[in-house]
Amino acid sequence: MQIYLDGQFLSREEAKISVFDHGFLYGDGVFEGTRVYNGRIFKLKEHVARLFESAHHILLQIPLTEEELAAATLETVRRNKLQDAYIRTVVSRGPGDLGLDPQKCSLATVVIIADKISLFPQELYEKGLKIMTVTTRQRSANTQEPRIKSLNYLNNILVKIEASQTGSMEAVVLNDQGFVVEGSGSNIFIVNKKGELLTPPSYLGILEGITRNTVLELAREEGLTVHKVPFTRHDLYIAQECFLTGTAAELIPVISVDSRTIGKGSPGPVTKKLMDRFGQYARQDGTPVYP
Repeated sequence: MQIYLDGQFLSREEAKISVFDHGFLYGDGVFEGTRVYNGRIFKLKEHVARLFESAHHILLQIPLTEEELAAATLETVRRNKLQDAYIRTVVSRGPGDLGLDPQKCSLATVVIIADKISLFPQELYEKGLKIMTVTTRQRSANTQEPRIKSLNYLNNILVKIEASQTGSMEAVVLNDQGFVVEGSGSNIFIVNKKGELLTPPSYLGILEGITRNTVLELAREEGLTVHKVPFTRHDLYIAQECFLTGTAAELIPVISVDSRTIGKGSPGPVTKKLMDRFGQYARQDGTPVYP
């Protein structure tokens, strides 16, 4: 495995960062997850743009241009000779001292890793996922901008721990008003009794996923009525269908929430159609890795 680290390509064993790096000490930094399908990087431009937006918000200067970072991402995939993969791009504040002051960090650290990933077993994409609501609440959008894809992922990790303790592989997270917002690292959709596709709006405190936005575009192309509206666990329980989206998760059906069966207890027709459309689109679209 070849890892990009600050302009060099190093082996997994050689790629190391300082223990004084503020990404390690304080979670001070941003990241992106991107997918490679059939030798093409899916939505590379959008992921790079979002990374730079997150960095700009926290006054983190990335020592590369967007074009240079995209080129480094492509080269990382090439050097690892991958056709289908997951890319993790991390930009931390860089080495500083033991204090919080980011001005003590002279240069950001940039890491790009390309490898395989499997978030859920394949059979769950066919049969559906059973998930639970957790008590850990979403951080308020009034205290931290949810569109910053920050290295400080503790809240998401607490959600994942709680889900694991109930025997679930994923969870439903509520905000402080009791509205459904997302999973530990995924966006959520439901299909109501009218056949309308619903997903929580960004102002509730969700991270607007690039996969989520792609699914919304595909749904509209399929002629589905789409609404970004708040909904509660009750709406979720009585939904006809439910599915999650994310870069790593892609699009996965949900058949049960808090032991309440969703619809008929199997992936529904809207979910299946969008899974097919997304799969076709993702493997045909994207930036070619290999000339």
